[in-house]
Amino acid sequence: MKKFKPFLTVSLTLLLALILVLTSCNGESTTVTATVTTSSTSTTTTASPVTLYIGGTFALTGAYAEDCAAVLAGFQDYAKYVNDNHIIAPWYTDKTIPSNITFEVLWGDDQLAPDKALTIYDDLKSQGMLVERITGSPEGLALKDRLNEDRIGATSQSTSPSYLSPPQTIFTNAPIYTDQMAAAAEWFLEQWIAAGHTEKPRVAYLTADSSLGRGIDIPEMQAYLEELGYEFVGSQFVPMVPTTPPTTQLLWLKDNNVNLTLGCMINPGSQPTIKEAVRLGMGPDLEYEITFVFANPSHLQVFVPAMGELGNGVVVTGDFVALDADVPGVDFANMLQDEYRPDNKISHVMYLDGIIEAMTQIEALRLAMLQKPADQLTALDVLEYGFYQIEDFNVGNITISNLTYGPGDVEGVDMVRIQQVQDGVIVEVGSYPLRHIYKHE
Repeated sequence: MKKFKPFLTVSLTLLLALILVLTSCNGESTTVTATVTTSSTSTTTTASPVTLYIGGTFALTGAYAEDCAAVLAGFQDYAKYVNDNHIIAPWYTDKTIPSNITFEVLWGDDQLAPDKALTIYDDLKSQGMLVERITGSPEGLALKDRLNEDRIGATSQSTSPSYLSPPQTIFTNAPIYTDQMAAAAEWFLEQWIAAGHTEKPRVAYLTADSSLGRGIDIPEMQAYLEELGYEFVGSQFVPMVPTTPPTTQLLWLKDNNVNLTLGCMINPGSQPTIKEAVRLGMGPDLEYEITFVFANPSHLQVFVPAMGELGNGVVVTGDFVALDADVPGVDFANMLQDEYRPDNKISHVMYLDGIIEAMTQIEALRLAMLQKPADQLTALDVLEYGFYQIEDFNVGNITISNLTYGPGDVEGVDMVRIQQVQDGVIVEVGSYPLRHIYKHE
């Protein structure tokens, strides 16, 4: 009797394996395991382990140290979660990560110094990192052209207007500072008119004496304010971290009958500024009526616990939700801390930023892996197949809207959240569309 050779069994098995591979390539990442069977043996081959790096530069020394320590912790905890669960987030179980992929956080302390940020960037790139992250506007300006030359996409906790000018490979999760100020101006004007005022409100900049603070001091911003119906008075600059109260600047506002100030400060600047303003009787409900508005580096989630009702009336624009907000992202952040740092919890709101930035970097890598094997990815792949393809990306409702990026679209969100201190608590008082008043070439 004729015996059949194992050729037919092998061919059928290989055909089934091929069908399995092809049907799995339906737009989501998967770890492929191929089994070859003969009449007497069975061999299983699993994709080799691959490590991908996320992270970048963090200013862990200097004025941003507290913020950046929280951001780094968010990166590290989120990476652990993805490595343990192989999904992007609890609400994104369909966005899976292959089990052979491990994410590792690489970072360096740039000390808010552009030259150090450049050195760290070169070192991380030499280790094979395909993404980057930016702390402050000075580092962003220093890295902007280099990132474009290397075609590397970067997340950022700063939202400098310069990021809107080509080349555009730095992506934010908050509106550009000029868009934040435009929204605040619209909100205040509505309150002004509702209160029965018929004269033009007088507005001035009270802002940090740094690239952060001076980023709003551009012709387009002044023109927009005047177009809305304001009388623009001028600018006053406060040191990033004042060593003495900014009495002179505040008295200048009084002398010039200013009704509204707009500015970008971090909490070490905004808190002493408001303390001195209150001492001078300046505030919405004080002897000299004036409203102080700051962009999101003056996070109310940090400001309010430190200032309480002393900060009543202060407005911050473009920020994340309050830390007690009933949204999936805050619940997720609390779960991460319970799981990965139960004895070292972080109360700073920038922990949320770390999660969002890490989530965005990994989503860019995940999307790129749908087009090319992980061990063959280039930075250009991650930029074009990853960052530029992120659309309607939900980060747990921490941001005012879902994130969408693309060539020429780096702000992520499409609205500006307005929050105010009322009776010592954070109250959301409105949201406004981006006006894109910064006209880049």
